[in-house]
Amino acid sequence: MDLDWSASDLAFRDEVREFLDEKLTPELRQAGRLMTSVYADHDASMKWQRILHERGWAAPAWPVEYGGCDWSLTQHYIFSRESTLAGAPSLSPMGIRMVAHALIAFGTDAQKDYFLPRILTGEVFFCQGYSEPEAGSDLAALSMAAVDDGDDLVCTGSKIWTTHAREANWMFALVRTSRTGKKQQGITFVLIDMTSPGIEIRPLVMTSGEEIQNQVFFDGVRVPKTNVVGRIDDGWTVAKYLLEFERGGGAVAPALQVMAEQIASVSAEAPGPAGGVLLDDPAFGRKLADARIRTEVLEILEYRVLAAVAGGGNPGTASSMLKILGTELSQTLTELAMEAAGPRGRVYQPHATRPGGPIADFEPPADGYVSGEPWQAVAPLRYFNDRAGSIYAGSNEIQRNILAKAELGL
Repeated sequence: MDLDWSASDLAFRDEVREFLDEKLTPELRQAGRLMTSVYADHDASMKWQRILHERGWAAPAWPVEYGGCDWSLTQHYIFSRESTLAGAPSLSPMGIRMVAHALIAFGTDAQKDYFLPRILTGEVFFCQGYSEPEAGSDLAALSMAAVDDGDDLVCTGSKIWTTHAREANWMFALVRTSRTGKKQQGITFVLIDMTSPGIEIRPLVMTSGEEIQNQVFFDGVRVPKTNVVGRIDDGWTVAKYLLEFERGGGAVAPALQVMAEQIASVSAEAPGPAGGVLLDDPAFGRKLADARIRTEVLEILEYRVLAAVAGGGNPGTASSMLKILGTELSQTLTELAMEAAGPRGRVYQPHATRPGGPIADFEPPADGYVSGEPWQAVAPLRYFNDRAGSIYAGSNEIQRNILAKAELGL
């Protein structure tokens, strides 16, 4: 794999920089830089997606015939890194990075024609209905029932940890259509209109105070069989394919590299335990150096996955490796950011940030006072949110089991 940038790659980098300089408003940059989790402020995210769509860059990893970009591996990386460096808010992964790939691989022509263009424009905004109160890490144990009733499946049950369910107008979900055979059998992948009668959404308050995740209840919700992706009772095949993109379908190394660089910059001024600056403290310096080395390793692994996707393949078990390394490295960096933030990093002041959802039961000071710098206000919220990183999208323990079985034959 040739990692040197060619003249055309450098020209593309300049093109991306020019676009970002022109289109990223101060408000959008602020929304990106003050994110408290992997999710940006919803309104800012959707505004940025519309701008990218106008340029044809909203979903560069899609096949060209569906609106993707015929970019090289290096161009994908350049775009991701330059967007991060410029402070662009992230886009919701549920539609563009996740269900779209399932539709492209398993959807009918009618489903592709309807959903893919609308995902690009933001007219259709998806949430994910996988986890249930009794089936999270053991996803195949899900029990939300979908009873066959003529042209419809009648769905009853609940989903939990559903990100942005209140903002979404569609959900892609796994439902139980049969209880015979292995638990992976009898599962169906469906698309559910969130305006359907019988749906109730209850927000969940996270340790950061944000209401991003929700529990969604379904009481006799009718879903047309035309909304089934793939075959009835064979949704596990679709789900496994989609999970590979959820766990390793995007480049996270650039954002982590930027975070590490920012920590190095602020720790060069923050007071250390021995009276000097924090960056000169040997213990802190070793931890930061180790984290920066790990971001370089992660970057190479992401190159391999992007190469597979660009070649028409899918990430395979490498997605499990990326999920483990990316989430654990992000947790390490948020810990270092808290250490660099010092006492002001312990102050709860979400009004100085741009969270990914509403903040529950918080009244900001009347004068808008903020103790310290905005990044110090972001640090604790990001720290709390990243504790879930090693659990969501399949816990890291499960990912290690997948690798042990598939790659090591254990």
